[in-house]
Amino acid sequence: MRTLYLSDLDGTLLQSNEKTSDFTNRTVNTLVKKGLLFSYATARSYITAKKVTKGLDAKIPLIVYNGAFIIDNATGEILLSNYFDKTIIVLLNRLFSLNIYPIVYSMIDGKEKFSFVPDLCTLGMNAFIDSRKGDIRTNIVREAGELKNGNIFYVTCINEPEKLAPLYEEYKDVFHCVYQQDIYTGYQWLEIMPKSASKANALMQLKAFLSCDRVVAFGDGKNDIDLFEAADEGYAVSNANEDLKKIATGIIMSNNEDGVAKWLSKNAVLNV
Repeated sequence: MRTLYLSDLDGTLLQSNEKTSDFTNRTVNTLVKKGLLFSYATARSYITAKKVTKGLDAKIPLIVYNGAFIIDNATGEILLSNYFDKTIIVLLNRLFSLNIYPIVYSMIDGKEKFSFVPDLCTLGMNAFIDSRKGDIRTNIVREAGELKNGNIFYVTCINEPEKLAPLYEEYKDVFHCVYQQDIYTGYQWLEIMPKSASKANALMQLKAFLSCDRVVAFGDGKNDIDLFEAADEGYAVSNANEDLKKIATGIIMSNNEDGVAKWLSKNAVLNV
């Protein structure tokens, strides 16, 4: 029986310093060489996910942007993509009317970009942008209308909860929305993706792609609930959101205690 082990990154596989530990890297790399099918599903991009998991050898497709893309870890090739249709323009116009000017991720001339208007950024947006200095995807635009350019697949709003909470309620059944505080900065985020883009959908697609019979998932946040519901087993780290813990198969050690790696070393079934 082929089993895929799929972990969230931030707050789960990553420690609080936004990196995988040497112990986790050694443990997972050793198990992968012995036949472990391991991957991760993250809201991060392929570029930033690779940076924070430097030293981790996961040679199978990765789920990034909360399921918007499945990417080949060896080549960076997009294996599966989920883009917005024309309704994204209606959504952006709605945001602009409320003086919300998000960071917009899109493919422009065949290259992945995240676009923003510097003069219209919030403090939270600036904190995020500062953390991405030197990123080749950076695309500074002069006016809000330019945020509509390209083939859009992800929209990130970082603003006051009073502004974002009503939008989450308005669009949560129209698009795939994730409304939560950033675990590192505390700023409120509302991330909006096509309805077809989710960790759960990507899990099922990756499961089929790898011809697996079962999936065991690991997570910490409310945005991992659908991941757990789609998996055969779901384990929450001890630092996880209480709502996630309620539906988990079990609770494991925290992210800062290498909970996922320690669970895998004791319980993973290798595909030999």
